[in-house]
Amino acid sequence: MDKEKKIKRIGVDARFYGPLGKGLGRYTQEIVDNIIKLDRENKYVIFLRKENFNSFECDGLRIKKVLADIKWYGLAEQLIMPYYIRREHLDLMHFPHFNVPIFCPVKYIVTIHDLILIKFPTLRATTLGPVIYKIKNLAYRFVISSAIARAKKVLAVSEYTKKAIIEQFKISPEKVVVTYEGVTELSGANEPSDVNAVLNKYKISQPYLLYVGNAYPHKNLEGLIKVFSEINKNFSSLKLILVGKEDYFYGRLKQYAKNFSDNIIFPGYVPDGELKALYAAAVLYVFPSFYEGFGLPPLEAMAHGLTVVSSDKTCLPEILGDAALYFDPDDEADIKNKIEKALADEKLCENLRNRGYEQAKKYSWNRCASQTLAVYKNCF
Repeated sequence: MDKEKKIKRIGVDARFYGPLGKGLGRYTQEIVDNIIKLDRENKYVIFLRKENFNSFECDGLRIKKVLADIKWYGLAEQLIMPYYIRREHLDLMHFPHFNVPIFCPVKYIVTIHDLILIKFPTLRATTLGPVIYKIKNLAYRFVISSAIARAKKVLAVSEYTKKAIIEQFKISPEKVVVTYEGVTELSGANEPSDVNAVLNKYKISQPYLLYVGNAYPHKNLEGLIKVFSEINKNFSSLKLILVGKEDYFYGRLKQYAKNFSDNIIFPGYVPDGELKALYAAAVLYVFPSFYEGFGLPPLEAMAHGLTVVSSDKTCLPEILGDAALYFDPDDEADIKNKIEKALADEKLCENLRNRGYEQAKKYSWNRCASQTLAVYKNCF
């Protein structure tokens, strides 16, 4: 009987699970997959959408999956998700993003990845009109403020993000726990023949600079394109490869790029195995972002042997340490100088590559999941 009392029912909002949720999908998938391996005592209820329901497999006994096919950030999420949660009789719920239902019926923890919508608000980051955008931004501020205020614990993905949360929402530092994300081992072959096949598939020729991620305005890809067009004058054979799922923002960026260079290639979404090949054949990974909560893509690049040239803003020096060559993303001349310096100095690149391998090893999804599980247990 005593043993039975110790077993808890823990829910995870995994509607972002897998590629469906982009970066959040990676985080959600790794947390869910690793925690259910680590915790052999408690029971888990995993909430999924129709698109990712079949991609998550479980035994149906200790792990249960529930179809909660509700879109993110909408009114239905606020009104219907609490019903799904209530009927599972949970002891704790984990929301891997700020979009916590205001009427969540159980105690919960929430992961906050960044405060971009507060720190970097811009109409260019939305397809909405100015009035609707302002209303939605106010709603976002209310939801995230409510989520943080009512949470048992808040998980932050970096010390930078923890500090930003504490300053913005005036909460106790003890309430916020830093759990660094991990670096995923990309599956797929990486033999030279496979690399060439992947390059041919996407019509990519070497040498090239690589960026992987979304095209939201805070990523500063327009700035990178302008700088690249200047670099191209000295390195005429160099290409710039911008990898990311085709959406409104990438469509807009493609149109912008047409004014600058024919050497910019947009392969769209690239599966992990093929992405591994793109990392293997690139000369540099460039990350020009104005704002990040963690900065996972440059770490993945380091893990795959790429020299990283990165923005020096927000959390990036904390996460990348001394394994990147930094520039000021507000200074196009500095971006250009640092990229050209890396292109010209092989000894520097070799040094950064070696440091990068070691830096990437510091970040483990297993460790992240273990620390997250410890927070679950602390809440009981």
